[in-house]
Amino acid sequence: MAKTSTKKAKKADGKAKGGTKKKSKIKVEIDHGVETLAKLADHPLISDLLAIGAMAAVAAIADHGAKAKNGAASGDGSRKAVKAAGKAAAAAIGARILKEVGNLGAKSAAKKS
Repeated sequence: MAKTSTKKAKKADGKAKGGTKKKSKIKVEIDHGVETLAKLADHPLISDLLAIGAMAAVAAIADHGAKAKNGAASGDGSRKAVKAAGKAAAAAIGARILKEVGNLGAKSAAKKS
């Protein structure tokens, strides 16, 4: 009986084998992931893409709101507005990425000449 109570006491204190190592490893992985995302968000192209997508989404929602005031929008308004905002953001981000890739191709072709 004495051995069982000491094992339970160790587990209650959190000093059981292996428990602390797993938690610290997971925390390190999460911290590393957050740090990587922060570095990625600091890149000028990424911040530009986020800004373009956000502006396109806001414009699509505003356009939907204007149509709703004029009576042109149908009943399921908010769902369609969000869907249109997502499509507009994706289209704007895609166009910007294609522009950047096109500029890279033109620069590399100019260097080869």
